[in-house]
Amino acid sequence: MTVKPLIKRTEPAETGAEFGAGLALSSVLIVDDEAGMRNFLTKILGPRCLRVEAAGSVEEASTLLDQNHFDIVILDNIMPRKTGLDWLKEQRKLGFFADAILITAFADLETAIAALRAGVADFVLKPFRSNQILNAVARCFDRQELRRENYLLKYELASEKLCAHGRLLGRSEEITSIRNTLERIAPLPTSVLFTGASGTGKEVVARTLHSMSERAEHPFVPVNCAAISPETIANELFGYIRHDPAEGDIQQDGLLFHARGGTLFLDEIVELPPKVQSMLLRVIEEMRIRPIGSLREVPLNLRFMFATNANLEKAVEEGHFRADLYHRINVINIEMPRLIERKGDLLELSNMFMKRISEELGVQPLPLTEGVLVKLSSYDWPGNVRELRNLIERSLIVGEFPPEFSEETQSDELAVDSLAAVERRHILNVLKDCNGNRAEAARRLGVSRKTIDRKCTMWDA
Repeated sequence: MTVKPLIKRTEPAETGAEFGAGLALSSVLIVDDEAGMRNFLTKILGPRCLRVEAAGSVEEASTLLDQNHFDIVILDNIMPRKTGLDWLKEQRKLGFFADAILITAFADLETAIAALRAGVADFVLKPFRSNQILNAVARCFDRQELRRENYLLKYELASEKLCAHGRLLGRSEEITSIRNTLERIAPLPTSVLFTGASGTGKEVVARTLHSMSERAEHPFVPVNCAAISPETIANELFGYIRHDPAEGDIQQDGLLFHARGGTLFLDEIVELPPKVQSMLLRVIEEMRIRPIGSLREVPLNLRFMFATNANLEKAVEEGHFRADLYHRINVINIEMPRLIERKGDLLELSNMFMKRISEELGVQPLPLTEGVLVKLSSYDWPGNVRELRNLIERSLIVGEFPPEFSEETQSDELAVDSLAAVERRHILNVLKDCNGNRAEAARRLGVSRKTIDRKCTMWDA
């Protein structure tokens, strides 16, 4: 059997502001045995939608669904050999991932009830005008995107990872090198593995990379593999279809499907159960996903990012992590430095956390005096950036820094040495940011040009 799409647009869709921006992003499959109706719908939708294909029978439609993902299926009900609703019920059991719009000339109550039970999203009566079908497609797509956004928002709120919505800050050599790497790989579809100790900001860097890529307008979906039970993580990631004789078919789309077009970030990847590791490897290699209980695979457009604070090579040697999956995800490895290795960024990070958290809590920021900065720079920060953030939040809540970080308890000798180091790092960082322009650096620092000249002479910089 040869299946030929009637139209597959490669040029940008015509804008139709009256129908909403979503229409131009939708992919539509038309299923109708009447060639005239197929041509009419294709002529209407083709210039305005991202992709439009058509099938003259349910068999052709099934083949197209096996090959591609469609957001919306426009389905005629009365067709030879099988009604559209009967075909739709069968497709629900196989795996049907679109919204269906039923077009029919018979508006009886029985057909309407059957359509609702089959999961039809909208109902258009023949004869209809072009704006009616355009509005129906636009409504369906907008509802789909709203459901998707709500699902992802609820998931992210439940995961309590909103604190990671920062950006990559710092001018240290380590962070500058990472930022340069991100710029090189941002346009590529390549998977990225972030390693490093807990609290070093792996998710922040992953979000930064996503925002720099062409997928920035699409979802960034973070998944903490350690926070989901091994029994349910496959369903969460891949989705499922459950056939219940009493309640009918129950379908739940997984995070992989909801993240389509965007980026999926799997944190603590070493915690994935072996069976799920095998399923994930197949998805990465083939870029197709099969929900649990589904007989149909769905093409996937997705970029994968991974993170772990564990030694993956050791996990492979001990048999806890698949060697083939490790080699598949370890294409680009970005290791995040500990905070003690980038203490020159302490001032910028502290200022950012102080400003943001004080606004979130609705309290006045605490002054980051020279004495406080001295103590911050003298600490080892075993919890890295996360510990710094938590310290500032805790200090804002109680209204003061803990005694070990307060200005009054510092050692004079330690203060002189540490403060000089903090001052030197900060001035040189600002100078670097100004491309060596001392007048601009003096303006930003609020000091005279002579002060900058004197300091640079003293440091031989």
